[in-house]
Amino acid sequence: MKKQLATLALAIAAAAPAFAAPETFVADSTHTFSRFSYSHFGYSTQLSRFNKNSGKVVFDKAAKTGSVDITIDTKSVDTGYATFDEHIQGEDFLDTAKYPTAHFKSTKVIFEGDKPVKVEGNLTLKGVTKPVTLTVTSFQAMPHPMLKKDAIGANAWTVVKRSEFNAGKYAPYVGDEVRIDVAIEAIKE
Repeated sequence: MKKQLATLALAIAAAAPAFAAPETFVADSTHTFSRFSYSHFGYSTQLSRFNKNSGKVVFDKAAKTGSVDITIDTKSVDTGYATFDEHIQGEDFLDTAKYPTAHFKSTKVIFEGDKPVKVEGNLTLKGVTKPVTLTVTSFQAMPHPMLKKDAIGANAWTVVKRSEFNAGKYAPYVGDEVRIDVAIEAIKE
């Protein structure tokens, strides 16, 4: 009887649908960048980026859950002009000597169907933490064609007021609203 029960339990387990477990993906530093843009006296929209970003994404397709944890090296700011990079790293803006990183940690990922469309979380910049919502504009989960490992990628954006992060010098002439765009590609651990 024990043998029959064990065989029955094994058959039921084999027939049950497989449930995906949460998978952890590590950001590919060569394809993960954070950019920011703002109005410069209304003349133009200035675009800059951070060259060093790191982080992890946990994704559970079956449960439609996930989490995002990204760190931005603020000393890696790249405006395209070295003198301006130093200016933005100064105390009036990023104060990278005191705050060398910015950090985003999700609190909730919202899905529509099988894809995340919003990521709610907390952004810490210059020692100030504020809630933000990232709007996901694209998402892909599939085996990486070159690395032959599972990978995910996404683009997302949010808008913050730099004055709320103690970086509001020259506002409103230099726009207080800053759009942050994040492009991430991450490879399964």
